[in-house]
Parts: sequence; structure tokens; C-alpha cells
Amino acid sequence: MTSEPQAPSSPTAVDPFTGENPPEVADVRSGEDLDWQRIESHLRANLPADLDLGGAFEVMQFPNGAANLTYLVRFGELELVLRRPPFGTLAPGAHDMKREFKVLSQLWRSFDRAPRAYLFCDDDTVAGADFFVMERRRGEVIRGVIPEAMRRLPNVGKRIGTALVEAIAEFHLLDPEACGLADLGRPDGFVQRQVAGWKKRWDLVADPDHDEAMQAAYALLDRAIPAPQRVSFVHNDLKLDNCMFDPADPDRVTAFFDWDMTTLGDPLVDLGTLLNYWPDPSDGASSRAAHPGMERMGLPPRAEVVEIYANRTGFDVASADWYEAFALWKTATVLEQLHFRWKMGDSTDPRMEVIAFRVPELARAAISLLERLG
Repeated sequence: MTSEPQAPSSPTAVDPFTGENPPEVADVRSGEDLDWQRIESHLRANLPADLDLGGAFEVMQFPNGAANLTYLVRFGELELVLRRPPFGTLAPGAHDMKREFKVLSQLWRSFDRAPRAYLFCDDDTVAGADFFVMERRRGEVIRGVIPEAMRRLPNVGKRIGTALVEAIAEFHLLDPEACGLADLGRPDGFVQRQVAGWKKRWDLVADPDHDEAMQAAYALLDRAIPAPQRVSFVHNDLKLDNCMFDPADPDRVTAFFDWDMTTLGDPLVDLGTLLNYWPDPSDGASSRAAHPGMERMGLPPRAEVVEIYANRTGFDVASADWYEAFALWKTATVLEQLHFRWKMGDSTDPRMEVIAFRVPELARAAISLLERLG
């Protein structure tokens, strides 16, 4: 499987006037409405009978993602989440709603950070593409600022950062076979396929102004691929704003989101992804895909993140720089993909017009890490 992470943070992720995180739900964005009458009929006929669907049907959108379309659907007091791929041409293997449903219809029994999935539909006449429906979790999603409800808690930045790393470690220590998901992926050669697959993706959307640096980073990555030490679940997009906290408890993650790329492979790929999105005092002007403001939240530095992860898992993290560089290079490709989709008219999201401005910076950061490896 070739995975595609959700878009990195946009420069407008935090309201520039209030300094607050944006609202979690909003009216459906122009151009992203679906056939809600048909969807309502399908859900009422096919969702589990023990769900209370007696109330009036309403729809809103979770607007803060940049790829998959995620909607809040209400039946009176009951709230559920509907997810489907974005419109337009999609990269092969990306935005896999069937995979996400498979994971979440099983994993919630073994890992309580996984929301429960209730229904999958592959009839394109209903919503225009595959989609699935899962439970809604409530809590705080943290982007570039500590939410108001958590600001008075002592050492809150360090605590949420530590909690996230520990939750990822716990996820990586799960036994896929015991979770009923031993057939989720092909772990042999996983990282090699990832590198080759992302190279193909870059070549499909490459901007000539950025191509030299991206090709240089690829060459360094390809010649130094580490040997895996364990087969684990790999989420492929674990970052601070893909999880949720109880506002009264910064010491435990309550949910992970965006499971459509989950597979089996080398767990350090997830560690690299996290580091890619993690600011550090050593960054200076920034070479990360973090939300603006994260550097002021009091999060533990990247070296401490690696140490916490190593202590919790017992894994060898000597090659963490390679995985971090891979994530930076991959994120740069995603930015270019999202911008390319906007250029082709497949996205109406105005953020996508300028989202690729970070590509050269991320490529240079990847090269710098890889050159340290020798």
C-alpha cells in the first residue's frame, strides 16, 4: 500500500485575530455538499438498529482537514461522522475508506483511542464515492495554541506532548494478529515500497523550481534505507492535531483520527512523521510542517520525544534522523499534490493555492538530516 498523509498545517490554522484554534465544525463548504437526501435514506436503512436515528437529520462539516471530506451528521441528539475521499483525481491507494472502515470496525475493541466504525458503503450513487460512518468523539483537538479550557493546567504543553508520544508507543506495541488485523498489509519491503511509491508521486506533480532539491533528497533516502526491527501497525499520519484530549486531562490521548492509511510495517515511520510535524528550539525560522504557534506551546523538544518513545517501546532509535527526513520529503510531496489538485480545479479550498510554498524548505531540511548520517 502507498499512503498519503493529510495535509500539513496551513498558515491560517489559528485565528490571527483571537489566537484561538478554529471551530471544529462549520457549515458545509461551497462545492463540497453531497446528496444528503439520498445519504440520509441510506443511513436510516443500514446503520445498526441499536442506534437512535429517530431525530431530525442535519449535516455540518469538519473544515480543518485538507484532503478527505469529513462531515458531522446528526439524527436529533445522535452525532456521527461521515468520511469520503476528496473530489477529483486521486493518487493510487490514497484516501482508502474501505481500509479505514476495516481498521476502525476492529481496532476499537483493543485500542480505545480508535473510534468505532459502524457502516461502509461502496455504492457510488449514494455519496459519489466510497464512504463510511463512525462514532463521534468529543474533546479538544490542539493545533497552534493551547485551548482555553486547558491553559490553566500546569506544564500543559509538556504533558500533552508526552501523552501523545506514549499513546503512539502503546499503539505500536499492539499485536496485529490479536486485534484481528494480521492481513492489513505486506510488511516485507514496506519502507522500500514507500520510498519508491512516493518518488513516483513526486514525479507526477513535480514543480520544476523544486525538483532538484526533491530529487537530491530522494537519492540520499534511497541509498540509506534502514533495516526494520519489528512489524507493527503503522498509522502513517500521527501528529498532534490528529488526536483528541479530554480538556481536564492532558496526560492521556482519548482518540486518534484519520486511519485511512493504516497498514503493517516499520513503526519508526510513524515516529518520523511525528518529528516532521514537531517544532524545536533549534529550528530557527522553521523547517517543519507544524502549525504556527506550536513552538510556543511548551512541547518537549524532538530529542526528548525520541527518548520517551525509545523508553516506552524498547526500540532502537539510532536511525530516527532517516525516518524524520523521509517524512519531511513525503510531506513536501503532499503539499505539491494538494497544490496541483487546486491548479487542476479539483479543489475549491483557497488554502491550496499557496500550500506548496514550504516545499523547498522541507526538502532542504531532509537533505540536512540525511547528510548527518554520512
